[in-house]
Parts: sequence; C-alpha cells; structure tokens
Amino acid sequence: MMLRPRWILALLLALAVAAGFAALGRWQLERAVASGVVVEKSTETVKPLFDVVTPGGAPRDAATGQLVTVDGSYVPGDEQLISDRSNDGTSGYWVVSHFIVGAAGSGNSSAGASIAVARGWAREEATARATMEGLASAPANQVVTLAGRLLPTEAPVVPADGRDPHSMTTVSTAALINLWAGFDGTAVYPGYIVDGTAASGLTGIDSPAPLTDASLNWLNIFYAIEWVVFAGFAVFLWYRLVRDAWEREEELREEAAISAG
Repeated sequence: MMLRPRWILALLLALAVAAGFAALGRWQLERAVASGVVVEKSTETVKPLFDVVTPGGAPRDAATGQLVTVDGSYVPGDEQLISDRSNDGTSGYWVVSHFIVGAAGSGNSSAGASIAVARGWAREEATARATMEGLASAPANQVVTLAGRLLPTEAPVVPADGRDPHSMTTVSTAALINLWAGFDGTAVYPGYIVDGTAASGLTGIDSPAPLTDASLNWLNIFYAIEWVVFAGFAVFLWYRLVRDAWEREEELREEAAISAG
C-alpha cells in the first residue's frame, strides 16, 4: 500500500510540510537563543557627556550607567539634600549640586546646559549640611573637569511618615530645576551624574557598573517544541491514512471471500 504512487506522493507532501514546520521550529529556537545572548556594553569606557546624551532629549537606554566626563562649573548655593540614600547598605544623605556644562567658545554645542551632580554621601545629616555650606561658599564660575557615572532621572516622591513634604528622597531633575536659584531656563540633561570623586567631607557614592540581564525566551522555546510536534504529526497523519486505506481493502477482501464461499 505504501509503495503505490498516490501514497508516495502523499508521503512527499507530508515530508515537505514537516520540513516547513521543522524550519519554523528552528527559527523560534534561534530567536530564543538570540534573546539570551549578553550584549556587552561599553559603560566602563569614559566618554564625553555630549557624545552620550543631549540636553532636553529623551534618555537613551544605552546611556544608563555610562562613565562620562565633561568640563563646566558648579553653581554655589544650588545644593540640595537627598535623604534615604543607601550606600553599601547603610542609609544616609546625598548632596546634589547644580552643574553648568561647558563655557562659551568651547566648541561644545551643549554649553550652558544644566545637569545635577551627586557630590557624595554622608551617614549623618549634620555632616551633609556642613558640606553643603562649604560648597555654597565656593568661588563661582570655577571651571572643573567632572568624571562620573551617568544615571537616569528619578521620579519625584513626597516623603511619608509626617516628614517635611519639601524634603527630597529622589534625584528628580523636574523637581531640582524648581529649586535651583541659578537656573535660567536653559536646556537640562535627562539624568544626573554620580561624581567619581566625592566632595571634601563626604564619602564616595557606591555606583557599580550596570548589570547585564539576559535570559532565554521560554515562550519561543515552547513554540519551537510545538512546531516539532506538528512536523511529527504530519508524518503520522500520512501513516494513519495509509493504514486506514489498507484496513478498508482488507475488509473488502474478507467480505468478497465470504460472498464467494
């Protein structure tokens, strides 16, 4: 029965369908493996800030955690205290300053834009505030080279537990620009920099390289298994049809033999 031309053609068709299903399964498997490949990021290579992100633009995922460097000057008196900041598992305070990027004639198209800079961490509020007073009395327009890790802006949070609603617990650019006395409405970078060198009196902020998260797409693997099952079912269906045809012929032979007898 299997060697008859019609069933040979049916087998070829079933094998073609099975091959198509197997190809689809392989494609799904390749997608699952591709999603689990870790893409190495160059976050630990120091890059100029204006090569990584532009002021006023949307933050880019690739820029998160990037080590950057930029020239500019701090605005004395535009320091803010950020509470509830953990450093190596210990809660404390950050001091965040207002930094003006570049200077006129520097050749940097982003000159004059503002960005928040986390200057360092202190366990005690008094220590952080003493540092803020020192920074507020620093000379204005003093050009420095800043190097640190760029992180995305955080959402503003209203403190709970009856604390001062004007106190800050997150580094929110949207909230900071409303507090910066030296802000003139120019462009602002979508994020902040954790200074690699802590200000005098503060401890360096723990800012490790971002983790690369990669995992297999189990949904694609499930689809790949499904296509393999479909491929096997195509061949099984051919076998089932051939067997049914053979059984019908056997029944007809038996009925013919009984009638002849």
